Amino acid sequence: MEFTEAYKQTGPCCFSPNSRYIAVAVDYRLVIRDTLSFKVVQLFSCLDKISLVEWANDSEYILCGLYKRPMIQAWSLTQPEWTCKIDEGPAGIAYARWSPDSRHILTTSDFQLRLTVWSLLNTACIHVQGPKHGSKGVSFTKDGKFAAICTRRDCKDYVNLLSCHTWEIMGAFAVDTLDLADIEWSPDDSAIVIWDSPLEYKVLIYSPDGRCLSKYQAYESGLGVKSVSWSPCGQYLAVGSYDQMLRVLNHLTWKTFAEFMHLSTVRGPCCAAIFKEVDEPLHLNMSELCLSDEFLQGNSEGHFRVMYEVTEVPISLPFQKPPADKPNPKQGIGLMSWSKDSRYIYTRNDSMPTALWIWDIHHLELAAILVQKDPIRAAAWDPTCPRLVLCTGSSHLYMWTPSGACCVSNPLPQFNINDLKWNSDGSCLLLKDKDSFCCAAVSLMPESSEYSSDD
Repeated sequence: MEFTEAYKQTGPCCFSPNSRYIAVAVDYRLVIRDTLSFKVVQLFSCLDKISLVEWANDSEYILCGLYKRPMIQAWSLTQPEWTCKIDEGPAGIAYARWSPDSRHILTTSDFQLRLTVWSLLNTACIHVQGPKHGSKGVSFTKDGKFAAICTRRDCKDYVNLLSCHTWEIMGAFAVDTLDLADIEWSPDDSAIVIWDSPLEYKVLIYSPDGRCLSKYQAYESGLGVKSVSWSPCGQYLAVGSYDQMLRVLNHLTWKTFAEFMHLSTVRGPCCAAIFKEVDEPLHLNMSELCLSDEFLQGNSEGHFRVMYEVTEVPISLPFQKPPADKPNPKQGIGLMSWSKDSRYIYTRNDSMPTALWIWDIHHLELAAILVQKDPIRAAAWDPTCPRLVLCTGSSHLYMWTPSGACCVSNPLPQFNINDLKWNSDGSCLLLKDKDSFCCAAVSLMPESSEYSSDD
């Protein structure tokens, strides 16, 4: 793995969908760099500090959210002289996103007063009154033809289906939720999943014409759904709950076929590989070196190599019991994601923030546990193969494949990795520190990759 030098950033950083460029927010400026040479290819000056950066799907346009102003500015890479500024006036702007056709911008006003669709082709705008959320509650079909937008009126939640060609409302239907949390189309665009707020455990599957295909409720008392995710193949729906369990539903009957528990003590029989991050002292042979006693006493400590140690069961994982008198407890499945081939899914139980669980859906069993020294900040699958990379705010990257796991040291001094993102072809990683970023070139994984447990 090869690392670039560190570059300054003060906000969002992201690859373009075609992987050719990196957009970086530096105070008021939007810097566009080439991913191969890292030279600056465009520099745009905004009117305020940049809070949001999002590429259009065609990688030709890019928008910047200036929420302090509040305002949206959009730019074109092929026509640098072209500019666009969106200002909602007193209504404000809480969030902005691109439409799938890359020629419309959707903004949500403060206090969810309205959602506005702005056209870059003819400066027309269309309003949808009473959106349910600012940054959530909007989902597009994978073919980009339709949008599902959640609204609320008369104390009832609704789903509005809009054509992304004319932006006319094609239909609307009420949904059986007390306080709708979010919505997402299935990968094959045949169904819509909707789930309720944590106060009511309810997962609803609707057809695009408004028929309720299934209603799932694992239990009644206690906090409910915390995270929901479709598998890329569209055959599985994963539901993470506050009861520290992952449940997987199938797309034929919408019944659960797997329930995975996250216990603080893992006992046998267990086929999973458990990788524990440890510090191994470096043993240096200095017998033939003529060094002073003061030098040896001052430098004999602190030389360690970070590595994974394969651990046997039973093992007790660090567990943090959340306080009972505070809202939004740190427990339950708060982080999960599917691998590209839909075979694996990783989860993090927020009451055990240093452990990442990797489940094998084909065999319905636990494949691995990665036990880190520090809480896991971010994790992401390679978009082309079952390779997982995570970070914990240290100077190391941690990588897992079905063949094993390894630790990779970042050579940049004083660079702690707090966030990471893959580019679309899986050849490069973007790594973020507090006020800088770098990239790491990753070799493509062969068909049968062999990773040792220590690097």
